Amino acid sequence: MSRVGYARVSTRGQRDDSQVDELTAYGCDKIFIDHGVSGKLADRPELDAALAYLRDGDILVITRLSRAMRSLRHMLDLAAQLDERGIGLTVLKQSLDTATPQGRMIFHVLAALDEFQRELIVEGTREGLAAARARGRVGGRRPSLTPTQIKHARDLYATGQHTVAAIAGLLSVSRQTIYRALDPADVTPAG
Repeated sequence: MSRVGYARVSTRGQRDDSQVDELTAYGCDKIFIDHGVSGKLADRPELDAALAYLRDGDILVITRLSRAMRSLRHMLDLAAQLDERGIGLTVLKQSLDTATPQGRMIFHVLAALDEFQRELIVEGTREGLAAARARGRVGGRRPSLTPTQIKHARDLYATGQHTVAAIAGLLSVSRQTIYRALDPADVTPAG
């Protein structure tokens, strides 16, 4: 019997240390980690690799249900697939072990609650964005250049006396920002 851990972090900046520490402390022989993978996306190469690695009698260990599931349907399908293959599922934070009838029942209840919580978060986010848009605010990062600076950059570039790098230095932005500001038809490859 082998304990195989799976961890997932949603963004590249997020760290997996706490998940890995918990999986290691639990005694996982091997740990698969997906980095920068959103919970709603179907493509999770390391989860797929972990599932391919597991054999009859092994246990898949995750720190919490939300680390492995996209939806309630996905989690139930995953649990059924593991059960058919004779593989157990242990969820550390929720103290679940699908090897027992009580564990399976609690698993189904918590999986439903996790999906409900995720849907509430998505709904709240949508409502917040809609309210912000109604007030004229849009999400995202503020532009690096004002319209006046964009015009100035275009004028400087049009003279042919300034390179993109020089203009970027003058305006304290990256060359890529200047390229985005320029009219693509006016940009020369050497610019």
